[in-house]
Amino acid sequence: MRTRGGTRLLAVCLLSVLPLLAAALLLWHGSAGKGGGRSGGSTAHGGSRVEAWQLLLALAVVVAVARGLGTLASRYLSQPRVVGEMVSGIVLGPSVLGLVAPRAYDALFPAALHSYLNLVAQIGLALFMFLIGMEFGDAQHEDAGRTGVAVGVVGVCLSFALGCGLGYALYTGYAPEGVGFLPFTLFLGISMSVTAFPVLARLLMERGMLQSRAGAYAIVGAATADLACWLLLAGLVALLRGGSPLGVLRTLALTAAFFGVMVVLVRPALRRVLERSERRLADGGVLTLIVPGVLLSAVATELIGIHLIFGAFLFGAICPKTAPALENARGKLQELVTAVLLPPFFASVGVKTDLLRLGEGGGALWVWAGVALLVAVAGKLTGSAAAAALMSVERVDALRIGVLMNCRGLTELVILTIGLDLGVLSPALFTMLVMVTLCATVMTAPLLDLLDRAEARRAAPAPAKAAAVVR
Repeated sequence: MRTRGGTRLLAVCLLSVLPLLAAALLLWHGSAGKGGGRSGGSTAHGGSRVEAWQLLLALAVVVAVARGLGTLASRYLSQPRVVGEMVSGIVLGPSVLGLVAPRAYDALFPAALHSYLNLVAQIGLALFMFLIGMEFGDAQHEDAGRTGVAVGVVGVCLSFALGCGLGYALYTGYAPEGVGFLPFTLFLGISMSVTAFPVLARLLMERGMLQSRAGAYAIVGAATADLACWLLLAGLVALLRGGSPLGVLRTLALTAAFFGVMVVLVRPALRRVLERSERRLADGGVLTLIVPGVLLSAVATELIGIHLIFGAFLFGAICPKTAPALENARGKLQELVTAVLLPPFFASVGVKTDLLRLGEGGGALWVWAGVALLVAVAGKLTGSAAAAALMSVERVDALRIGVLMNCRGLTELVILTIGLDLGVLSPALFTMLVMVTLCATVMTAPLLDLLDRAEARRAAPAPAKAAAVVR
């Protein structure tokens, strides 16, 4: 028994290490042949003044359309609500509204409004990352640890290696001017490795799979994969913003110091306050503690030189999950964020996504979009399913885990937006990868239905065959 377990562990280790060795070789070869460089940040929209009523009108439309399409996706298309909300950003952007009714689009989203919309989106994004941090801390399932971690690690390693290969192929013709080969390729590897942890959790809840073995393994695997991707992304952002090796070391040292302060000092203080909130905080005081804490943590990591999402995520991860007052405040905040503050983020992504860009250059980017989708699915679905099978998970459940791990959703949009803001992605590549994200997310529910029907068909003939023998 021990020998069989050791063989499985060795196979999982090989599946994890070999893709990383291939990626390292690819990065070394590409860096030697294609040179370095450092990207510049994207420019913000400037220009004419925006009136308050224009921003309020745009936000009202954004929230209403996101709500409507989210309900449509959930009720009639058997998709998670967030899929419809993601599509709402594309519908309100230049790809649909700007094409069908350009005057209405220009009136609703003038260029000068984009930066204001992005600021509102950043607030919603910070609060949403706090909620993800809390869910990440909740991802604990008995007997799911080893298998879930194996699924997450192998899925990330294979996806990262294939993503680096995609970056190697795209660099010469599609990387923005001045972006080095290494950051561009590393970013493509990271973007291919993500699993949408919050979308996955809600999908499992809606389908009643959260307590199943496949669901438990997928949740732990998604948490492991996303943690690895956030750490890789934090290092890449430090590399891009730090400039010199000394600057990168300074950023990493400040990040480590911030992490230590949050875990050693802030976490115990939060536990003492929140576990006896009725004595220490007045009515509604929990939110007045949590929201400034999230925003200040986001400010700290932004000033350190990594993105604001890391501070917000860490604040959520260190919050005590057992405090009843925090659980109540979390429910109120989650409703506000998902219904009101997150749709502006989808709209911010939508106004930067122009599908007409994919037709430039003879439509080659449409071909590359298909290749990128194949790379994304092959890395996540194949790697995660293979790891689950090696850990003695039944074949159907292993395939379910692979399908679930391929769900990308909102988390990938966050990472792609960071890449666009850092200048690592061109607008055309950003658009292409947004479409890949949407396709991979939409695939999840239909593929799960297909597996369910296949399993039902395989189980159905046995009783029928027995009845025929009796006759």
